[in-house]
Amino acid sequence: MNITQSRILLALALIINLASCKAQQTYPLLTSLDNVPNMSHLKDTNNELQSFVGTYASTYNGNQITLYITKEDDKFFDYGNQQIYMDVLSVKYIVKNSSGIILQDTQNMVLPAGDLKYTIYSLWVTDNGNKAELIYNGTNCNVGFGSINLKKISSNQISWEYKPNHITTTTDKCPPTLDTNIYLPETKDLIFTKQ
Repeated sequence: MNITQSRILLALALIINLASCKAQQTYPLLTSLDNVPNMSHLKDTNNELQSFVGTYASTYNGNQITLYITKEDDKFFDYGNQQIYMDVLSVKYIVKNSSGIILQDTQNMVLPAGDLKYTIYSLWVTDNGNKAELIYNGTNCNVGFGSINLKKISSNQISWEYKPNHITTTTDKCPPTLDTNIYLPETKDLIFTKQ
């Protein structure tokens, strides 16, 4: 390869690199989706998610609930008319009854690509990183789909509020053989302590 060909290849590589940078623009986490182009990245540029990361535990109505909150960078979301990458909080959980029997465990659950059942992801964090709004996609047949709000109480405690939108289903919509119980605590101001 001669010097001219090398320069042409280098110039072509730079153009492709610049075009891909333009196509995948980065915005702060709280940017409205209405204000970003398709395939953008909403990044945790102010490190607002990190204060929620950890393992938390609480008890509600005799059940022990353990939350495993991690941060995922560049999680891909397909909203049909728009696809974006976003840094999110991801919540896995285990719910045990008073006898220690596991009622629901999503900690090591592997779901097929695109299946959002049992998933909890943050939508945004506000109040200088002290409040997080998340969406829970529910269990079988989307029962339990709703919002979860977390609020930092201290460096080792968070307050939990879960408001499900769908709490029942019918046999027409969901086979009766599937478990449609909601095991997450449907309450407000439940305190979780970091372990």
